[in-house]
Amino acid sequence: MAVREVLKMGDPRLLAPARAVERFATAELAQLVADMHDTMRALNGAGLAAPQIGVSLQVVIFEVNANPRYPDAAEVPLTVLVNPVVTPLSDATEEGWEGCLSVPGMRGLVPRHGEIHYRGFDAAGRALERRVSGFHARVVQHEVDHLNGILYPMRIPDLRNFGFTDTLFPGQTLQDD
Repeated sequence: MAVREVLKMGDPRLLAPARAVERFATAELAQLVADMHDTMRALNGAGLAAPQIGVSLQVVIFEVNANPRYPDAAEVPLTVLVNPVVTPLSDATEEGWEGCLSVPGMRGLVPRHGEIHYRGFDAAGRALERRVSGFHARVVQHEVDHLNGILYPMRIPDLRNFGFTDTLFPGQTLQDD
């Protein structure tokens, strides 16, 4: 297990679609998930996608549990999601401020579907399926975007709502997602 370097916006590897995982329950996949978990925790992130650490595979992890960066967010259980498929449950969207470990020091107001259904597999290949809303839905959509080469600034409709965290939120101690 190790804390890995997180790629920054501008690195072309972040723009490439990730490949589907074909083999589950392997030592390599277990190591990748452990490294992702260590990296996410070390950086106080709410989630992390494999492409953010330079691995072009459809693997994301996420968790929010008393995260000081999201004091008002509902808890999100630690989840490893492999080969995810996300389906919006309505056309309604909600705007929310997002940051990203790959876009350090910045925040943007991003519209996301308020309620989604997601499915995929855990690292052992067991099916995983949930219907979620609110912050949980936002985190899943943000991380799955990474698998499609999309960074959250690409989703900001009005760039007046994008900037440096310390300028947008003076005096607050927000960090990157």
